[in-house]
Amino acid sequence: MRPNAGALSLRTVTLDAAVLRAKLIGPYAAIDVVDHTGSTNADLRAAAARGAHDRTVLIAEQQTAGLGRRGRGWSSPTGGLYLSVLFRPGGVAPARLPWLTLLAGVALVRTAKRVGVDASLKWPNDLLIGDAKAAGVLAEITAGATQAVVVGIGLNVAKLPDDVEPGAGGLLPTSLEDHAGPLDRTEVAVTLLGELAALEDRWRWAGGDEPSLREEYRTHCVTLGRPVRVELAKGEQLLGTAHYLESDGTLVVRDDSGADHSVSAGDVVHLRVR
Repeated sequence: MRPNAGALSLRTVTLDAAVLRAKLIGPYAAIDVVDHTGSTNADLRAAAARGAHDRTVLIAEQQTAGLGRRGRGWSSPTGGLYLSVLFRPGGVAPARLPWLTLLAGVALVRTAKRVGVDASLKWPNDLLIGDAKAAGVLAEITAGATQAVVVGIGLNVAKLPDDVEPGAGGLLPTSLEDHAGPLDRTEVAVTLLGELAALEDRWRWAGGDEPSLREEYRTHCVTLGRPVRVELAKGEQLLGTAHYLESDGTLVVRDDSGADHSVSAGDVVHLRVR
């Protein structure tokens, strides 16, 4: 996939639902593109309750009530990819479900590479280009008799407006276009969803425990080995070094006294080495 050097920004070009379906139905059961919605995750959670099929995809050109982790709002300017996928991974133990968010991070790194951009991951799943954030992931386990997870991804493809504010920890925003030039968002969506389907398929067939996928994630995760501050619930903080990942994706932080702390949720801020 190459930048379209002769075009203006492709920010306003509508995603081509017909192309998405032609290339992705098979790995996915259904793909819908809407002009705008409150939240693709919220819409798919509701669809899951109505019995929507495994690997149903919803993409919105704009979200008016997008959410990030810990209930934060997620800025959704035109020109990004805002999509959610409903997975029903039968046979995978509930304790392994958090790996879906990490696999989405790996899919984002692979997608960036396909357009010529070197990217990395900040635990658990923020896509970094240099020290700036280009994408985030929010996964939600849905209520009901059948195990289901909605994985939402927001990827900055086109250049961002000047008024987009930094994220948690002051992380500056960036986009693929900042580093690769204008890109066809439909092709980026095809690549991202194709990579995610392939990763999830390997993970599911392994019962949620696939060592080579864990190693691929670790290879891309620049949090490991770094001094960090973890912002926990109720305003608590944990300072230490991101030591290693548990097999379930939990981050283990070692504090200055040598004690290890398992972190399953929280905002990680990379600190500079003193």
